[in-house]
Amino acid sequence: MKMEKRKHIKSQGGGLGRMINSVQTVFVGMLRIWSIPIVLLLSIASGFTTFYGLSHFILPWIALIITVAIQSIIVICSLEIAGIHWKANRFRYLTIMISLLIALAASISFSYFKFYEISEQDTIHIRRLSQVQQDVNGYLREITEVKNSSLEKHRKALEQASKEVSQAFFGTHPEVLPRYKHVVGKGPFWRRYNELYQKKQEENKLREEEFAKLDNKILTLQGNLSQLDVVQDKEDVYQKTLANLQEVQVHFNRLTASEGNRLPVVPVLMSYKQFIQSVKPNFSMWVGFSTFAFVCAAMVDFFTVLLSYRLEFTAPGPLTEQEESLVFECLRQFTEFRINENDELEMVIEKTELERARHYSDWSRMFAVGLLLSRGFLRKIDDRRVEFAPNLYPLIAESMGEKLERLKAQAASEAVIAEVSHDQG
Repeated sequence: MKMEKRKHIKSQGGGLGRMINSVQTVFVGMLRIWSIPIVLLLSIASGFTTFYGLSHFILPWIALIITVAIQSIIVICSLEIAGIHWKANRFRYLTIMISLLIALAASISFSYFKFYEISEQDTIHIRRLSQVQQDVNGYLREITEVKNSSLEKHRKALEQASKEVSQAFFGTHPEVLPRYKHVVGKGPFWRRYNELYQKKQEENKLREEEFAKLDNKILTLQGNLSQLDVVQDKEDVYQKTLANLQEVQVHFNRLTASEGNRLPVVPVLMSYKQFIQSVKPNFSMWVGFSTFAFVCAAMVDFFTVLLSYRLEFTAPGPLTEQEESLVFECLRQFTEFRINENDELEMVIEKTELERARHYSDWSRMFAVGLLLSRGFLRKIDDRRVEFAPNLYPLIAESMGEKLERLKAQAASEAVIAEVSHDQG
């Protein structure tokens, strides 16, 4: 009774452990399978941004072909690097690594343009708005300086005219005739200077009125500038800004051109289409380098390489039953095995000294090694060593399990035969 209970408990424990192992195996397998669409989606995302940037420099259909080639090189080289070692074939490893780095540089460089547009769009709009405001306000400052200088000059001229009228009235004007010196009164001399004074006073009044109108136009222009980033209908406000700037220019030039002053240079503002135009990829984007855009562009390709590397290059097709039997039997002929620094089972594939002395033919087992290398079940470390790929362990475990079951069955049958023979004896 106790024996049966112990067997029952052992059976339950074995069943639970087997179930946990099965769940873990399925979960790991699902993760490996799920990595494939993730790699493809990341490659498509990176390809879209690469194509976007590349298509601004060359024809779209050529950009598409180059983009497909770039993304294919990234995935393929990442998979191949996971399946080879530096010591196994240095030249191949270097060529694959260089190809991967070139493809990554091209992908990141042209993807950078798209992420730059996304991340810097608001910044560029603010920069354009600030540029328009700076150009217009700079022009208005120059106008104000010239206007104040003109008003000050005419104010002094009016004061001088008023002073000359007073001198003419009291007969102290430098140009008065000697017989009219110190003669007080409104004579012909006074009337002449008084007419000049009245004329200058009227001109100065008209000039101040015109400058007041100019000030109103400047206020309207400044109001339009302040509304550019506030109102919804930016086009209407921007067009009004251009029109008001032109009105200010014409009005100011008409007032000051006759005085011989140097007229300020009117800024040439961008059109509304240029003002709202989206960012077009160009190499000047590297001058105003955006760390965030570069990190985003590199991050997509980094994850593509990382997942492709972790996915590892699996066999293009499963081994048949005959190939599995052949491989298992041939691998058993090797004698030097160890666990290497990658935590993988490593074996030496060259002949031992004893085998060389006996002129042993290792063609069959080397054929098995070549088959497994070509299928991705083995990975070459150097000229004399190879290591097991993760997808080879289940096949060997299955073969060993089947052989163990056969040995158990054979032992059980031999025990039954021995027991029957003993009873008959």
